[in-house]
Amino acid sequence: MLYRRGFNSICGVDEAGRGPLAGPVVAAAVILPRDVEIEDLDDSKRLSPAKRDFVFEQIVRLSLPCAIGIIDHATIDQINILQASLRAMRKAVMDLDPRPDIVLVDGNISIPNLLQPQFAVVGGDRRCRAISAASVVAKVTRDRIMDRYQELYPGFSFATHKGYPTAEHIEELRRQGPCDIHRRTFRPVAELVNQYALF
Repeated sequence: MLYRRGFNSICGVDEAGRGPLAGPVVAAAVILPRDVEIEDLDDSKRLSPAKRDFVFEQIVRLSLPCAIGIIDHATIDQINILQASLRAMRKAVMDLDPRPDIVLVDGNISIPNLLQPQFAVVGGDRRCRAISAASVVAKVTRDRIMDRYQELYPGFSFATHKGYPTAEHIEELRRQGPCDIHRRTFRPVAELVNQYALF
């Protein structure tokens, strides 16, 4: 429909990292030309880590227009995770070269203060190829950031749980308390911080 209406440069936007207790939220914006095929492209949540890496490498190899927005844990605590996610997505779109004609955003909330027209697409990471590509880029980028944090904070298994509130992560938090990259406003972390403040 958008191609028929004359939009040629269609950008997909998605984010990764709204749910974790630690680390940044990462957004990606990808322009996927109509005639470009990417093998195994799908919503990143439906792909294995190996398949995600495979799709990511295709996107890199094709030199598709792509940009990343990263908002760190401290800013998430300051402005809340929704606003941080929207800020990351806006940064990704604004950093794209060339600028897209139109933006398709995964979810039901539009990105504030964009120059381009946009549509919020519920389930877009499964329904729209450009959003699927953005979901893979955002997820792989964030996972690699968390892998690096594993080296910096060896007491936490960030390379395994990526900061999500798994049983393993909660146990690590209880055992040693939050580290520098934990989101202090997220409930399990906030509860522990309050407990430590009592001593």
